[in-house]
Amino acid sequence: TPFGPYQNSYIVWFGDEYGSAIELYPAGTEMIPDAGEGQANFRHNASVSGFTATHAAISIDRSRKEILTFASDNGWRAIELSRGGFNVIEFWIENRVLIELLTPDMARDYLAWTKRFVNP
Repeated sequence: TPFGPYQNSYIVWFGDEYGSAIELYPAGTEMIPDAGEGQANFRHNASVSGFTATHAAISIDRSRKEILTFASDNGWRAIELSRGGFNVIEFWIENRVLIELLTPDMARDYLAWTKRFVNP
């Protein structure tokens, strides 16, 4: 849905019991700490590359086809790749910001594979 703090921004609501959401901002948007005790502020940096190493792996109740079609419709790169013991879809928002999306079957494999690191 459209998201009010900054122009042309959106928020994706997961609808889970935790209230999970991801905020999406146009390339070049920077969040900066307030000089006082207020909340974060926004600014646009036209010279920023837009690439970042920070990303998230997110389980999503959508099919491979739905994810790949959405990316294609927006001109964004999306490709299913192996990460060793599981697969993800590298989903590139605006071809700059990486989110690793996991369909339900990918999430099952991911949880089985990562269990050894979380609860050794």
